[in-house]
Amino acid sequence: METTNAWKKYTSQDLDKLQSFTEGYRNFISKNKTERECAASAIKLAEAAGYVKLSDAITAGKTLKAGDKVYADIRGKSVIFIQIGTKSLEEGLNILGAHIDSPRLDVKQNPLEERNELATFDTHYYGGVKKYQWVTIPLAIHGVLALKNGSVVNVCIGEDPTDPVFCISDLLIHLSAEQLGKPASKVIEGEMLDLIVGNRPLIWGQNGEKPADIEGDEPKEAVKANVINILKDLYGIEEADLLSAELEIVPAGPARDMGFDRSMILGYGHDDRSCSYPSLIAQLECNAPARTSVTILTDKEEIGSVGATGMNSLFFENVMAEILALAGFESPLSLRRCMANSYMLSSDVSAGYDPNFASSFEIKNSAIMGHGLAFNKFTGSGGKGGSNDADAEYVALIRRIMDNAGVQFQTAELGRVDAGGGGTIAYMLAKYGMHVIDCGVPVLSMHAPWEIANKADIYEAYRGYRAFLEFNE
Repeated sequence: METTNAWKKYTSQDLDKLQSFTEGYRNFISKNKTERECAASAIKLAEAAGYVKLSDAITAGKTLKAGDKVYADIRGKSVIFIQIGTKSLEEGLNILGAHIDSPRLDVKQNPLEERNELATFDTHYYGGVKKYQWVTIPLAIHGVLALKNGSVVNVCIGEDPTDPVFCISDLLIHLSAEQLGKPASKVIEGEMLDLIVGNRPLIWGQNGEKPADIEGDEPKEAVKANVINILKDLYGIEEADLLSAELEIVPAGPARDMGFDRSMILGYGHDDRSCSYPSLIAQLECNAPARTSVTILTDKEEIGSVGATGMNSLFFENVMAEILALAGFESPLSLRRCMANSYMLSSDVSAGYDPNFASSFEIKNSAIMGHGLAFNKFTGSGGKGGSNDADAEYVALIRRIMDNAGVQFQTAELGRVDAGGGGTIAYMLAKYGMHVIDCGVPVLSMHAPWEIANKADIYEAYRGYRAFLEFNE
């Protein structure tokens, strides 16, 4: 069964809507490159749309009723948005679940060193990456510095055109005979991903006198000392404050339109922001749903959804228990019924078919760029290991929802059976007994510093997610 290219069906009015939506998306991923930034921006948009903080509703003793909109912030890294429907919560939810973390490099807790008058930050890669892709490209530093006095300083260096950028060096081709004989996994190893942050020594004065604003004796590592001095001037911190920092190294610069026809977007973090942004906007624009609509934007998916802000934690269950209590459902059985009667789309990207690497795909069951929202009945690897596998009845229901809304969609697997594989958060929600299926935007070069997505697929994802949230049976 062949699918058609979504671009062929668009009217001029459709194209205007597509362009407006994807322009908003491109700006969003250009400005928000970490889970903290995505969560903060999502909350700002939600509050403008009338959402109130769940903790405030609890403190006020608010009774939730149909039409009420609340959100829960989990340590600034995950967030849940809920719009109460007209039907009883025990009848279930319509849930979108996407993640807002992306592969990157994290700065180590004790990172700064000087070697031969080059100052570097040690890093530890986060998620599945091809390490050789992260060298010789401009990089930015995003994150927070948490100080002992309880204050938190936001950091973003490398995005403004006037900012400096950072880089990881590679061995020159002239001396690379041994390096090029290594397998790709060993060409650049993890401990070689040292971010160059400085090469200029702290000047002690022309006559050797001590600068008025510098404490202590003349440093032996003058380049490192200069970097520390700059950080102190910029953020008022000492080197020890890096112990309680969360600094993420990401590609510098905005996402860009790609192709002569501008049909695609080249950007960092399509996985999974090409699904999380459409999910968020679908949630905020959802019209008076009968079934309560929920959108989860979660952290830590790229490393197994672990920790307090990952989907394997109890944060979603805890939030829904609070929601049910505010809506008048006190029995623990109500929470179980609510979860078991729910429908979910695990909003995560799919592998776009790449003709350059055709041998890794099985074309009939591959997501084609520009052919719309891709549904993966199962993910996992090999013999479906580690996957959720949606039942046929739920797949039929999803087909009906999409067809009734005129959404362009396709079905796919994650490459050839024995080529590899991957997983999502789907199985973590399916454990409650709810119906779950993976669906998202096809992406080329997934997990690379710069990924490729088609604008039509992003737009159809938004249309499909909204149709799903507003579905009522």
